[in-house]
Amino acid sequence: MNKPVETPLATVPLWINGKPVLPAGRLGEVYDPAAGRVAKRVPYANAQTVDAAVKAAAAALPAWRDTPPLRRARAMQKFLQLLQAHQKELAQLVTEEHGKTLPDATGSVQRGIEVVEFACGIPHLLKGEYSENVGTTVDTHTVRQPVGVCAGITPFNFPVMVPMWMFPVAIACGNTFVLKPSEKVPSASVRMAELFKEAGLPDGVLNVVHGDKEAVDAILAHPGIAAVSFVGSTPIAKHIYETCAKNGKRVQALGGAKNHAVVLPDADLDFTADALIGAAYGSAGERCMAISAVVAVGAAADPLVALLEKKARAIKIGPGEREGIDMGPLVTAQHRDKVASYIDLGVKEGARLVVDGRGLKVSGAEDGFFLGTSLFDRVQPAMRIYQDEIFGPVLVVLRVNTLEEAIALVNRNPYANGTAIFTESGGAARRFENEIQVGMVGVNVPIPVPVAFYSFGGWKSSLFGDLHVHGVEGVKFYTRTKVITTRWPHQDTPAPGFHMPTLG
Repeated sequence: MNKPVETPLATVPLWINGKPVLPAGRLGEVYDPAAGRVAKRVPYANAQTVDAAVKAAAAALPAWRDTPPLRRARAMQKFLQLLQAHQKELAQLVTEEHGKTLPDATGSVQRGIEVVEFACGIPHLLKGEYSENVGTTVDTHTVRQPVGVCAGITPFNFPVMVPMWMFPVAIACGNTFVLKPSEKVPSASVRMAELFKEAGLPDGVLNVVHGDKEAVDAILAHPGIAAVSFVGSTPIAKHIYETCAKNGKRVQALGGAKNHAVVLPDADLDFTADALIGAAYGSAGERCMAISAVVAVGAAADPLVALLEKKARAIKIGPGEREGIDMGPLVTAQHRDKVASYIDLGVKEGARLVVDGRGLKVSGAEDGFFLGTSLFDRVQPAMRIYQDEIFGPVLVVLRVNTLEEAIALVNRNPYANGTAIFTESGGAARRFENEIQVGMVGVNVPIPVPVAFYSFGGWKSSLFGDLHVHGVEGVKFYTRTKVITTRWPHQDTPAPGFHMPTLG
């Protein structure tokens, strides 16, 4: 009997100096999480490969830096058009490698595209300030100039959106870029680099390297990289911040989250429950802005938990490309098992397990990395299921008596990425906005991810660095300000003396 012929797996290339590269060395595996099988392979870059990408970026920097911002914006506009034309293709790549549903993937690609729309306005965004006659016949102005070769290290959960928080803004500002996407989801970054070249981006301006800790360490230590952007877990973000600072690099490192939604008794509970279900279980909870903790205030608790239970049980789980599916698999078997272990832990800690997602089997995809929705009630702040970032389809409910207690609970948490309040009281919402110590706040909005012309970032252990990503703060991060003071003396202008110059 003949054995079936195995089809060789495709290998996702690196992208260096405007062309695909397949270096010799270690290979990683890229999974189809819905099928639970290896679908592709990806080369892992070492220090020499990273150095080649940095050298390509450095060689391209002078000409790109000197390209007028308007011409850079024209390339960005063509890139925008190509992204819009290929949005479905990019979303399909996200679904194949991450597992999230196709509509969810499409929405995330759209949010990335909106950053490119913002970056198309770079000529205006790079304008400096001017002050005439700050002293007698002395004028002062500022200019914003690129910082040099920049790098981005991005997570698995948003293979298109998070890279586009970084490289379009950096490149529009006149920098060149080395992107190290998650090795779990490598294909979309290479495809975006191909599209950007098609839009007219010169070779070497955008480079893509894949890999694990070895590639990351090479980026952090490379003397040719001036600035590093990162999104990932808090321990890694802190390490990257400290390492980059020690190596003299500019750095923005976005860390983990434990996002709370405070629900007051006057809230529309049906609306609130629908919002929380999508925020907690969308993308299988693998979002840094997912709502993972609900703080139910007073009489809101019992009816809210009943609604959440009903809606959590109704969620349709399956492969992300299937019609009518609400939630796909987790990204790897290891991560699924880690999330499941937190459900075990919550039961041991004494929380009430209202919905148990363990043991789920999906028909036709029995080997996929699926986990059902889980809901805990009467969770206490000392429990690890509250303290840790689980990053999966697990929602916990804590109960307090007053808004004041809810605000204090949220503010005690070391994470401060996003939060939301559900209420019909403008006064309560205003107090919450004012007193909450969190970087992004929603009022009856469960996932308050800012639009592209505002900036994304948290506080406390959710951000290491001074500036958030994209928006105006992204432009500030990827540029340096130079202050220029000018005097054009006439024959009768007194010569400068030995004293400190003063205004007047």
